[in-house]
Amino acid sequence: MLDAQNNKIERREPAQVMRLSRLGSLHQCRLSFMRNLTRRMAREGWQFSRPVFDINDAGVGRAVYSAKGPDRTYSLVAFAHDLPAELRSDRVIAEAWDATFALFDGVPTTEDVDRLSQNVPLQEAGRVSEKELSLSRANRSGRLWAHVVDSLAAGHQPDADQIAQVGYLMRTTAVYGSGKFGAADREKLSDRPEMNAPFQAEMLSVFLTRAFVRDLVQHMAQAKGGDTAVPLDPALARDFGIGNSTGLGMAPFIVNHPILFNNWIMAREEAIARVRNVETATPDAVTTFRNLLHRSEASIHNWHSAHEIQIAKLATLRKDLQTISGFVAGDDLLNDHPWDRMHRWAAKTLSEDGQELLASLMLEPYGDLVDTLTQDMSDNASDAFVIDGHQTISQSRDQIENSFGWALGIDWASRENIARAWYVSEEKLEPRLGERFDEPIAEYEQPLAPARDAALAHAAMMGWDAGQPVADFLLRHPEHRHTIRRAQINATAPYSEIHDNTISATVLPIDMLRAKLAFFGATHFDPRSDRWVRISMYSGAPYPEDLNQGNADLWVYPEVSS
Repeated sequence: MLDAQNNKIERREPAQVMRLSRLGSLHQCRLSFMRNLTRRMAREGWQFSRPVFDINDAGVGRAVYSAKGPDRTYSLVAFAHDLPAELRSDRVIAEAWDATFALFDGVPTTEDVDRLSQNVPLQEAGRVSEKELSLSRANRSGRLWAHVVDSLAAGHQPDADQIAQVGYLMRTTAVYGSGKFGAADREKLSDRPEMNAPFQAEMLSVFLTRAFVRDLVQHMAQAKGGDTAVPLDPALARDFGIGNSTGLGMAPFIVNHPILFNNWIMAREEAIARVRNVETATPDAVTTFRNLLHRSEASIHNWHSAHEIQIAKLATLRKDLQTISGFVAGDDLLNDHPWDRMHRWAAKTLSEDGQELLASLMLEPYGDLVDTLTQDMSDNASDAFVIDGHQTISQSRDQIENSFGWALGIDWASRENIARAWYVSEEKLEPRLGERFDEPIAEYEQPLAPARDAALAHAAMMGWDAGQPVADFLLRHPEHRHTIRRAQINATAPYSEIHDNTISATVLPIDMLRAKLAFFGATHFDPRSDRWVRISMYSGAPYPEDLNQGNADLWVYPEVSS
């Protein structure tokens, strides 16, 4: 959008950005939480050590990996287990894992590690303390793990094609933080500069977990092969990320945290707008863009999925990359607002997936222009948003129309538009999405359908005096409090609401998952149904001992020969 008064290109409108199909097409970018962390650690010269690695030949034991920043040290406490293959499961209801972890605030004593050894392997069934910042678990990728161990034990490197097909030796099934199971609350970390950006403790935990997994597979190969065994080639080791299996438990997050999600989207949209406003590009910026476009082609080539939705999206994305390459080859990209021209061309030419990949790539040459936006992506307000009860009925209705106008024309009596219902499972206290008319779940429904609820609140205000305070209305209709709250939030947080029906028969929760995971910095999204997805984290990143300012950022794009 162009501001007519000053010819400044503004952020894209929420009506365009906040559709689920577009949110489900986001890619990692410079603002992603993993890259923000690795840049900071390199810039500040963090030091890494492994004070404990007590693992036996069966691959069972404990290890500690410490990361020392300018002011504090954080330590991953890892426990390796001998898990029978038949117990290996990505489902949240699993009760045993190949490895379990806690991120410790400081350097743990032997007593701390002993305490954690009695609780961390139990995960939900155990308890941790305020000294722990996150709790996680991971399983081996069975065939690839065995292949790598056997290859190294026999004295040769594993097959690079097999590594590319899978991309990780272990995948986490949960990384819990922010007070869950007794761990430290977010408030404990919010005033620490290194933890100010979202999910930095969790991203640090995964970064250190990757080092542990590499060390463990080499240890197992050494135990099996003895003098014949060889270490993993460093170039191959960098190809390994940490996998992750994410299901419906994560999907409601972006609905339940409207201000936080607004801050993520707004930062990205502001970054895109700033780059689109660049009048002329330097040759160095163009070279960087062209190089990373080429490297993106390699990344997309190595992106595999067996799910029909993702197969189709990948086919379209690969065609988009060819189209982008053709456009770039015919344009010097130097003059006349080159990035805005490219952005407007993409909006008319590419799929949403291709548009958002290109938007991410456009940011890469402009770290000095956009990286500081990561400082605005958290929601560290100590007080919850308080409804303004003095607002009039007329003002509230206007706000609902501004925030949810697109939803007021939907036929909410149609079974197709209310086919699903979100609820919380009694067994694991995790969000689930059920079929409203096939399962007895309606009475347990969670407030995760903002569009429908906004239409209901808007209709319920009919007949009320326009000047009456909304507090009077809410005293009579407290069921609409969350809608009034969301509408008031949206007045100052324009990207806080998804502009789609989250309970329709056609909703794809994987779009919600990808939106969040893209901000983490995840790549190679591989849906296994419409409700859960596998991803890769830190693939291509340097390991702690190799991290420096020269390799701390663009590792997400695989190196290719020119």
